[in-house]
Amino acid sequence: MPIDINFMVGGEAGQGVQSVGFLLAKMLARGGYHVFADQDLESRIRGGHNFFRVRAKDSEVGAHADGVDILLALNRETIDLHLGEISAGGILVFDSEKVEDVAGEFMLGVPLSKLAEEKAGGRIMANTVGLGAVMCIADYDFSIVEKVLREYFGGSEKGEANVKAAAAGYQCVRENFHGDFKFQLNSAVGVPQMLMSGAEAIAVGAIAAGCKFIATYPMTPITPILEYMAGKTADYGIVAVQPEDEIAAIN
Repeated sequence: MPIDINFMVGGEAGQGVQSVGFLLAKMLARGGYHVFADQDLESRIRGGHNFFRVRAKDSEVGAHADGVDILLALNRETIDLHLGEISAGGILVFDSEKVEDVAGEFMLGVPLSKLAEEKAGGRIMANTVGLGAVMCIADYDFSIVEKVLREYFGGSEKGEANVKAAAAGYQCVRENFHGDFKFQLNSAVGVPQMLMSGAEAIAVGAIAAGCKFIATYPMTPITPILEYMAGKTADYGIVAVQPEDEIAAIN
């Protein structure tokens, strides 16, 4: 049977929604899945609703799809806004330490904050506990989860703490969830896939086309393009300039 699963991570700015979404996509791509990811961001440092969607298939994919098969809600607002998008047979994962009035066959409360504090040393890693829980629900190989986390965070104490956090979420679901969840992944379906953002693709295309000079004021969404190309100046003889404002960039 073809595999096609839609994930969503939701929360407020500052809860690590973007980081967890990226890591989820990276883990799936590492197992050979074709991945399409997109995100919705509030223009705030903290607060405001954010979500990150990841679609994984065992064949090529070029867009997101309606319906959410696994929803990881890091706050109550995500449940209120996206509960109706969960597909038939899909599942909601939420922090049972923060939300107490949600119950149902496919609504799984995991003490994300409590596990993060007890097993990893800080509630800030509640999002990583949630990531581990989601990957267990999808029956994904934890060795891939562990490897990607160590690559992303490095072999530092922070890296090990995040591995412990993910393991705590993974184990909690394994011990407590016994539902018949129909959306599951084989741990690996092929060779690892490349995962590239739109900004990285634009930058790589510009370099391949022979671009040797870029001058731009760093403002979303162009900032990551400038950052990528600035990091390649020595490799490709590129001159990258960050002027004091947008008008100076044009001049």
